[in-house]
Amino acid sequence: WLTSDNMHHQWLLLAACFWVIFMFMVASKFITLTFKDPDGYGAKQEPLILTAVTKVEEVHVPEEKHWPEEFQPTGKTFSGNLVRQPLVHMERLELLRNVCRDTALRDLSHTTVSKFVLDRIFVCDKHKILFCQTPKVGNTQWKKVLIVLNGAFSSIEEIPENIVHDHEKNGLPRLSSFSDSEIKKRLNLYFKFFIVRDPFERLISAFKDKFVHNPRFEPWYRHEIAPGIIRKYRKNRTETKGLQFEDFVRYLGDPNHRWLDVQFGDHIIHWVTYVELCAPCEITYSVIGHHETLEDDAPYILKAAGIDHLVSYPTIPPGITVYNRTKVERYFSGISKRDIRRLYARFEGDFKLFGYREPDFLLN
Repeated sequence: WLTSDNMHHQWLLLAACFWVIFMFMVASKFITLTFKDPDGYGAKQEPLILTAVTKVEEVHVPEEKHWPEEFQPTGKTFSGNLVRQPLVHMERLELLRNVCRDTALRDLSHTTVSKFVLDRIFVCDKHKILFCQTPKVGNTQWKKVLIVLNGAFSSIEEIPENIVHDHEKNGLPRLSSFSDSEIKKRLNLYFKFFIVRDPFERLISAFKDKFVHNPRFEPWYRHEIAPGIIRKYRKNRTETKGLQFEDFVRYLGDPNHRWLDVQFGDHIIHWVTYVELCAPCEITYSVIGHHETLEDDAPYILKAAGIDHLVSYPTIPPGITVYNRTKVERYFSGISKRDIRRLYARFEGDFKLFGYREPDFLLN
């Protein structure tokens, strides 16, 4: 009986040992899973972020681009990996919210949602989309996308160029054309987006397009607006050349520029701030695209809006969206530091809201 009792105790002891070993292995596995390295944890969590924004079926990871230093963007740079796109856009919106709350920048970041702003926002009721127009950042192509979505044309290729900006024929209603209650409903419920670009490079693009090349046969820029700026802001009165970039910068940086803006009317949309155009601190936008990363941002916007299966953003020529620091520095090389600082003071809200760095030539 004693032998049997001893054997029973031995079996119990052996079972207890196995139980202890088993529990140790479970605990070890739990510790390993809990304290994984940060990279592994982040990789595990990213699909959860993605599902909150859009369903991702197949992700293409493009080869990373290495641009020369003069073509590096002034804003935050992000990986071209589409898996990271939702995080990129969440960071942009968080930055926007933080700057909007900065009382020191309130005068530069806030505006009223006036008719001027509502005139800039185009409506696609069929797919519940609002697009705020920001000229000189690929705005024409986004208009084409919305024209197709609204059903005026069956494809982007069919849209005549002269129709895109003809707002009586392109089938794109402005938000200002609706009643107050309808405007409020759309602002609350629709997918809303706009595109930004380095503020100084955008001004250079506007100057070249409207006062140098003037490709759309808009004579008022050369024959009415340019002379008005020259009369007020040209230092050398004997100079007979057309509007120079220096004159343009002096006009834009003048704290009293508004008296001319009133005379120029809606033509100023090509160089006024993003704040004045789209009221980003007053309207809660869903996505803010960057011209410098448009190759990644355009497909993301289409997917986030739920229209990627209906239309594609037109092909972007290689290198056209890349920030060209050398070009910017060349344009500003002949401008006085005083005039550049006054210009930056006006556009500081745009620089801060959208993560663009203060130009190096202002720091030297």
